[in-house]
Amino acid sequence: MPIHIRAEPGEYAEACLLPGDPLRAKYIAETYLDGAVQRNAERGMLGYTGTFDGKPVSVQASGMGCPSAAIVIEELAMLGVKRIVRVGTCGGLQPDLALGDLIVAITAVAADATARHLVGEPHTPTADWGLVHAAVHAAKELGKPVRVGPIVSSDLFYNPDQGQYRRWSERGILAVEMEAAVLFTLGALRKVKTGCLLTVSDVVVEGEFVRITDEEMRVAVDQMTQLALATVTAEH
Repeated sequence: MPIHIRAEPGEYAEACLLPGDPLRAKYIAETYLDGAVQRNAERGMLGYTGTFDGKPVSVQASGMGCPSAAIVIEELAMLGVKRIVRVGTCGGLQPDLALGDLIVAITAVAADATARHLVGEPHTPTADWGLVHAAVHAAKELGKPVRVGPIVSSDLFYNPDQGQYRRWSERGILAVEMEAAVLFTLGALRKVKTGCLLTVSDVVVEGEFVRITDEEMRVAVDQMTQLALATVTAEH
């Protein structure tokens, strides 16, 4: 039994969604999974297993930031999880992004030390192509527009370098978040297929910070969750 996810092999499905927020994990389990059973509550990091369209699926909170997510991802791999799709929020870095837009990440710039500690040399954290393709295909089937491209994983939420957002934006980075780089890196190291879907909850370009409303967030998270479940349960 792992230290932080107090479960045994077989209690988590091979397909798993990875929100940062424990309450979002609880909401996903109660709203979208049939027969959901709570598998973990250690340190408030809630995890559940149930089924979606008859297929076993788990959902496990990762906490905030790459160090916390790394612990959870390592232990999910120990428990036999084979496909992980992060479902999170992000700050949009392109001026044509709107609040509530959905992003499918291909790569994640590691502006965080965790992935660098794991690899120790230049490395490009990259999503599994099968999951990226499945997400884009599922988005078309569900009629949900998505943006596909690179993101950046930062170890700072309150960033003192405000010019960094502009520099990332100018290099074509779609959004900033805090966990995908280590998810993609550990996916490569532990042979777990990993993907990342994000909802734009803030826009942080052109000198202005705009935050999504609670109601807009709920609608956007529902759309993202439906897409993520279709993605992680697709035949690969």
